Amino acid sequence: MKFPNPYTLQDIAKIIDCTFVGDADFEVLGMNEIHVVTPGDIVFVDHPKYYDKALNSAATIVLINKNVDCPKGKALLISDDPFRDFNKLTTYFKPFTSANVAISSSAKIGENTVIQPNCFIGHNVTIGDNCIIHSNVSIYDDTVIGNNVTIHAGSILGASAFYYKNRPEGFDQLKSGGRVVIHDNVDIGALCTIDKGVTGDTTIGEGSKLDNQIQVGHDTVIGKKCLIASQTGIAGCCIIEDEVTLWGQVGTTSGITIGKKANVLGQTGVTKSIEGGKSYFGTPIEESRVKLKELAYIKQIPEIIKQLKNK
Repeated sequence: MKFPNPYTLQDIAKIIDCTFVGDADFEVLGMNEIHVVTPGDIVFVDHPKYYDKALNSAATIVLINKNVDCPKGKALLISDDPFRDFNKLTTYFKPFTSANVAISSSAKIGENTVIQPNCFIGHNVTIGDNCIIHSNVSIYDDTVIGNNVTIHAGSILGASAFYYKNRPEGFDQLKSGGRVVIHDNVDIGALCTIDKGVTGDTTIGEGSKLDNQIQVGHDTVIGKKCLIASQTGIAGCCIIEDEVTLWGQVGTTSGITIGKKANVLGQTGVTKSIEGGKSYFGTPIEESRVKLKELAYIKQIPEIIKQLKNK
């Protein structure tokens, strides 16, 4: 998430009521999760295990719960609860605002685009030309939709990320201030759910086609010309490269990459990153030719046992 204007380190410290290390006029341009940070961004870290990763990331401002040695060219925001204060910043820069109407006055809808009854179109949504948005679709604030996009009934674009901190009093949600971005010529089936990024974008690339009842987690990037079949669940922060096929009921863990032109067969659990240009099957995932051979051998076990007993 980039701020509407540059802020100073001192400005941000005042917003969240914390101390800082660095020049008071140090420039702050935005805030992001660690996998998408760029210079000028704030990243937060609240566990010593991840201090080095945050301090050595592209982010130049680190919101941290301990005063540590600050790398050259960077600044620190010292907080007793970085998770809480990251949420404060999200609320400050991306506050929730009720629409009270079916289609927000700030939404921009292109030529020849059809919006069917009972849809909700939130603030600052952009929808391109020649789109069809079928009934009962909800499109949350700041979503960007390209040209020639079809979204079938009951789908939801822009719900919050499934991202929680386990506290003694219960689960505390990390607030989502990101977007959903749908490129041109994408088809989205009925009852799909595409969560917005925490601070960045959840993206579906040009020409990709999603079947019904698919979940896409926060900050996931789906490439061009991908085919994703029904009941697939893609966790947050995944990268699905171009021309990947995911068949029905595939599930992924978070933070993995599926390489270009990979073909993942139905009911596979993608538990790790996989190379492109190959076919995969099973849980844990393996190349399909290997997994299918294993299953064939397993079927032979009763006969082998029988032969051993008869000796």
